[in-house]
Order: sequence, then C-alpha cells, then structure tokens
Amino acid sequence: MGVYVNPGNAGFARIAGSRYVDKTGLVALINERIDDEGNLVCISRPRRFGKSYAAKMLTAYYDCSCDSHSLFDDKKIAGSDGYERHLNQYNVICLDITGFTSSVKMRNGSLRLVPEMIEKAIWKDLIEVGFLPKQDDTLNDFLLRCVESEGGKPFIFIIDEWDAVIREAKDDSSAQEAYLNLLRGWFKNNNFTPKAVAAAYMTGILPIKKDGSQSAISDFEEFSVIKPRSFGPYVGFTESEVRKLCDLHQVSFDNMKRWYDGYTIEGVGSVYNPNSVMEAIKYNDFDSYWAKSSSAEPLLYYISQDYNGLTKTIAELIGGVEVIVNTTKFANDLTTFKGKDDVLTLLIHLGYLAYDADRGTVRIPNEEIRREFQWSIHEVRHEATLKRLEESERLFVDTIHRHEEAVAAQIEKVHMEETVPLHYNREDSLRSVIKLAYYSYRDHYLQFEELPAGEGYADVVYLPRTDSNWPALVIELKWNKTAEGAIDQILRKKYPVCLENLGCPILLVGITYDRDAKDGQKKHTCRITEYTIE
Repeated sequence: MGVYVNPGNAGFARIAGSRYVDKTGLVALINERIDDEGNLVCISRPRRFGKSYAAKMLTAYYDCSCDSHSLFDDKKIAGSDGYERHLNQYNVICLDITGFTSSVKMRNGSLRLVPEMIEKAIWKDLIEVGFLPKQDDTLNDFLLRCVESEGGKPFIFIIDEWDAVIREAKDDSSAQEAYLNLLRGWFKNNNFTPKAVAAAYMTGILPIKKDGSQSAISDFEEFSVIKPRSFGPYVGFTESEVRKLCDLHQVSFDNMKRWYDGYTIEGVGSVYNPNSVMEAIKYNDFDSYWAKSSSAEPLLYYISQDYNGLTKTIAELIGGVEVIVNTTKFANDLTTFKGKDDVLTLLIHLGYLAYDADRGTVRIPNEEIRREFQWSIHEVRHEATLKRLEESERLFVDTIHRHEEAVAAQIEKVHMEETVPLHYNREDSLRSVIKLAYYSYRDHYLQFEELPAGEGYADVVYLPRTDSNWPALVIELKWNKTAEGAIDQILRKKYPVCLENLGCPILLVGITYDRDAKDGQKKHTCRITEYTIE
C-alpha cells in the first residue's frame, strides 16, 4: 500500500461514519464510463465543496489493494449495476496537486519542478507496492508494464485540485507547460492511454481553458459549477440532505438555509456549502466558516478591478438584486478579463456568487458570503459601495423615525441613479429601487418580495430578526398616485394582517412619484404610519 499508488481506504473510512452524507451515487456515474468513451472526467467546483471527500471515496472504492465492502455495502452505490464488478478491481493513482505545489514553495523552488516531483513519487510508490521496472523504463513504460504483467490491472487516476499549478503559476507559462506535458503523456497518448487508463477523475476550481493551451486535457468531458449536468447532485449538499442532517443533530434548518443555502443547480434545486454545514453542526454555531477555510484575497482583488459598471454591480448584489451575466466569454483563467462579466463568472467558479441558469443571473447566495462581501468592500475602500451602505443605514433610521421627506429624497436619489430611463416605470425596477435603497437590511431584517399577504402581494416586506427590536416594514412604491393612496392599498388589501402575530410594531411605508412632473423631475413623496391592530 503506497502513498499515491493504491493508498487504500483509510482516508474514506475516517469520514464514512454517522455524519457522512451518502454521495456514493457519484461512483455509479464513473462506473458507467470505465473503459468507454467519456472515461476521462473533469469536474470543477468551489473550495470546500467536497472535492477531497469525493477523491477519498473513489480511491477507497476502486483500490485493488484493500477490501472496501464494509464501507460501501450499506451505501447507495451497493444497489447499482456493476457494484461488485468494479469494487476494488483497479490500480489507483491518487494525487492532490496542492501537496506538491506547497512542497515546492516551501523549498523556494519553481513550480516547474512539480511534474518531476510527481513522477518520482509515483515511481517510488510503484516499487514499494511490489512492481519492478526495467532499466530503461520511462514512467509510462513502467505503468504499462504493471498493467500487462500477470494479473495486472489498469489504472484509475484520481487527481484532486488538478488546476493548482495553472492557478498558482498563472504568470509562468513554462511551469504550466511542463505540468500539462505530464498530463498529456497520461491522457492524450495513443500508445498509453487506451491500454493503461480505465478512467480518470480530475477535480479543481477552474474549468479547462478555452484557448487550447490546455489541450493536454481537451479529451476530458467537463462538468463545471455552471453546467454540472448529471453530476449536479454531487456539487454540494442538496436541500433534502441538509434537512436530514438538521433533524438528526437537532439544529435549526431555517438558520442553516439562511447561512449556507443559495446555490441553485439546474435539475437539483438548492445546494448548500458542505464544509460550512458540517462546521455549523460540529460547533453548534452558525457563523462564517468561509474565511477560515480559504483566503478572502481573491474576492478583495477581483471586486476592486476597474471595469465599467463593476462597482455599481457590486452594490446591486449586496443589495440583494440579481444581476444578469454573460458567462460564455470567460476564458477560464485568473488573468484574462475583458469586462465585468468575466469577473462575475470567475466569482461563480470561486463560490462567491450563485448562478441561475434559467434566468442567466447571479446573486450573493447567503449570509456567509454576504459577510465576506461586506468585509471586502470595507477592506478595499470600495467608496461608492461604502457610501451606499452608509446611506442605506441612514434610510432605515429615517424610516423608523418617520422622517418622510428624508426617506422620499433618498428613494428618489437611488431611483434616478440606478434605473435606466427605458425601465424607469417597470414594476420589477420599482422593487429593485427599494432593495437597493434598503440594501443594508440584513443586519436587522429578513427581506421578502411579493409576500403573499391579505388579499394580494406586498411589494417588499422587511421582517425584524429575532435579536432585533426594530419594527416590521411594509413598503409600497407606486407612480402617479398619492403616497396616501399607497398606504390605502396596503390597508385595503390587508397586507399587514399576516404580521400581527410577530409581537412588534408594524410601519406602513407608502412611496410614490410623479413621472409626468412638469419640471422634468420625477418627484417622490412618502407617507409613513404605524399599523394599528384591531
């Protein structure tokens, strides 16, 4: 049993206990591809979304040096076709590329040394597990000899953080090329790949680069966080899985959803950050575990880029507004950006933004990531966003103290600045104005759009958090009506009735503007009144 060649099942055994969320359905998907077209798979997803767990699981299942029945017989994979046929039937090479890059950097060496280190490590392991090379063998010759020996078995390659060299040597093309040549020798070699490689599973953060410079892995079928396809259920924890965990460990599902939900996968629905969910259960504490598991430096760097419209977009995202994004132009690297869409797309791959494939939009997914954004905009002095944050906090104070003229003036300012003239009077634009104006709400409130209430849907409602002593806010924004008329609509349609059991004051906020004002100004007015429970 080696370190990188046939490392056994101990890694998976340590995590397959009572708190393990059964993701062995992933094994069935790989089984279908073994020795078939599509047997080279590359999956990209953010840090701390279970990539290493998946690598350990696959290693334990395929490794011929151990017996893993006790680990898998009670899992979902046991009921699938091919379970016994593939269980512990292959030589496995399992590599975590970050281990090699870290080792090189500790010695102050060039990342060009990584391929040589990998080859030496595999060579040493092959000998230690009992394979014998010939004098003039290259590594590929040696691997082929292992497969063609009496009782030999083909290899399954499992490579975690495959793109570590690509990311960390982003400005060193020679280091990237040396590493890609290593992969090319394994996976794009007609004299080796069909004979020696039963399958390969690579996972990382970045998708394969589009310009062809990573042609070494162009034969891999790719499944990214934007298009995971059949691998969607294995991007993170699904909602049903999180509900079961919450029931099992008696923790609040509502809090779990607010803190770690928000990623949406087509055909799967809500997906949660697995690391953060398990940390919250472990410590019985809902907190931001993101910064504890990865550096926030990328977010700091990328949101401070000087691309047209990016500052405004960051403000919209923090305000809870979904933003349209074009993900098709992204070059799948850390250096080639042509505009804000490329920055936003990278943030999707890094896990800082959630992508909705149906609408083609991005949003900040949850409370954990919102805190990372708020910390970052203060750190990089995102002046425009900080100013909006201060104005929003002031707006809440003015609303609660019923400073109607100040509220009307701020809503008008946001409306004028953030809404293009063509869409000024659209209903969805009016809701966006409210969300942008009140975008610091998360410190004290939960925000609901079109909340079913009474005899209709309230435009925007802010419900105070349990630790907040602020009043609930029901806000209605109209045009060419009086502010009193907006209040009357709230009362007539009985929007506040469903809030009466909250045990807190309820403020009704009616805001209107005259889109046909003679002086050309879209003048806003505001009325604020406290709702009386009869």
